[in-house]
Amino acid sequence: MTNPADILRTVTEIAAAETGIAEADLRPDVDLRGMAGVDSVRVLRMVAKIERTYGIELEDEDVFGLSTLNDVVEVVDRTLSEAAA
Repeated sequence: MTNPADILRTVTEIAAAETGIAEADLRPDVDLRGMAGVDSVRVLRMVAKIERTYGIELEDEDVFGLSTLNDVVEVVDRTLSEAAA
C-alpha cells in the first residue's frame, strides 16, 4: 500500500510538471491557487494525471475543495484506502 509520504512525493512531482513551479517551491501547506501561474486548468490537468497515476477517480466535491498538496495527499490516500477495502 502506498503511504502518505510516497503520495506526497509523487503529487509534488506531478504538480511541478503541470504548473512549471520547481518542486522545492511546492511546500505541502502552500495554497496552490494563490501561486503565480497556477490556474484552474493546470490544477485539473494535475488532478487528471494523479488519477491516471493511481488508477483512481476523485470525487468532484473533493477536487474542488483542494487547495494544498496536503489536501491532495489526504484525498488520494482516502480514495486508495476505500478502493482497497
